[in-house]
Amino acid sequence: MNWKIFASTFVLVFLAELGDKTQLAVMLQSAVHGRRLVFWAASSALVGSVVLGVLLGGVLSRLLTVRLIHALGGTLFIVIGIWMLYRVCHPGPDAAPVMDSVAEVAARPDPGPEP
Repeated sequence: MNWKIFASTFVLVFLAELGDKTQLAVMLQSAVHGRRLVFWAASSALVGSVVLGVLLGGVLSRLLTVRLIHALGGTLFIVIGIWMLYRVCHPGPDAAPVMDSVAEVAARPDPGPEP
């Protein structure tokens, strides 16, 4: 096993996920539901999405050049960033219920440690 690739991939994914909306959703879920259940559900979902990414990366590497994959990835990253900024500046009608849920959870008394 190439430990350098392992470490760089771990650090890259770990840092990319910090503060991500996935982490925020998991924090909200664990405030409402059992932490163990949320941990295992979120871990399973992350493993599933990583498996899809690895499989797609394997297919793309056989069909496209590395340079084109980098260009497409960078372009997609920029487009998604612009789309997310647009959504923040122009929230739709579905934004209010999410914020109400966050306020509801924040107003709850602390249930104490999980058994």
